[in-house]
Amino acid sequence: MQEAKYYEKLPDKNVRCKLCPHNCVIKPHKISPCRARKNIDGILYAVNYGECVSLAMDTIEKKPLYHFHPGSLILSIAANSCNFKCAYCQNHEISQGKSLTKYISPEELVQIALKENSIGIAYTYTEPFTWYEYLLDTAKIAQDKGLKNVLVTNGMINEEPLRKLLPYIDAANIDIKSMDPEFHKKIVWGDLDTVLNTIKITKKYWAIELTNLLIPEYNDSPELLQELVDFVASIGVDTPLHFSRYFPHYKFKAPPTPIETLKLAGEIARKKLKYVYIGNISLEESSEIEGSSTYCSECGNLLVTRSYFDIGITGITDNRCDKCGRKIDFAI
Repeated sequence: MQEAKYYEKLPDKNVRCKLCPHNCVIKPHKISPCRARKNIDGILYAVNYGECVSLAMDTIEKKPLYHFHPGSLILSIAANSCNFKCAYCQNHEISQGKSLTKYISPEELVQIALKENSIGIAYTYTEPFTWYEYLLDTAKIAQDKGLKNVLVTNGMINEEPLRKLLPYIDAANIDIKSMDPEFHKKIVWGDLDTVLNTIKITKKYWAIELTNLLIPEYNDSPELLQELVDFVASIGVDTPLHFSRYFPHYKFKAPPTPIETLKLAGEIARKKLKYVYIGNISLEESSEIEGSSTYCSECGNLLVTRSYFDIGITGITDNRCDKCGRKIDFAI
């Protein structure tokens, strides 16, 4: 473990964590709600430093990142912590409860990535910002070795620590749970304004894509969908937006997202945005709704085909559409 960054010492050996907007006050010998930090005699420690709960090689599309080196493999790693409490979390076994972990040093992790011929390291599955000290140390070393650093995150971090991290991250998929502030407070224990601020800041530095999991009767109204699309358009109409189908999981019993809702979301989004994707649907359903392939925003030429994680670059030559010559909006 390592002394945590971004905290304040309080009277009686209490501390206030200042990593994310929860600004948790942690009493002596108590652990933070995200399980990443512990107050030991008035000093806050990152007790999850280097403690890995999951390690695998994934396609970059699984993050999902569709506009960042399509078809590449990336070493993916997770911490046993999260500062959200999503009642429908698909990875709740490793994000919401204590799980068995193994220590991997930053140097060792980078060596694993190099040995596996990975394009980089993806900090994913749970919440990488709660792994802040380890993430920062590892990302610096990885960058020095020519590796890419990728985040899959809920965006829940205070601005000061976020800005410290900006130079070392290359790409991120940021989850917008809903455009309803109350949904964030009651369902996921988060703060919408913070998430949107993270997106606005990182858009200027990283290749970012956004994901919205559509849950029937919770965040899928046409009004909320339009508000989401308007926000994404405000930061750039070339920003990829992924709508993901929800299925009942963990503590949530709402029915699966209807295909019609996904179609509607796609229709609303494509009126303003260049790149809209629909995920977590079957092959049969994908025949009803175009969800995963990338087309030229100028002429409609097919650029990248995707069938689950079978990826093919078909319409790009020298970083341009091979039909109309338009320069593509992403790295290959």
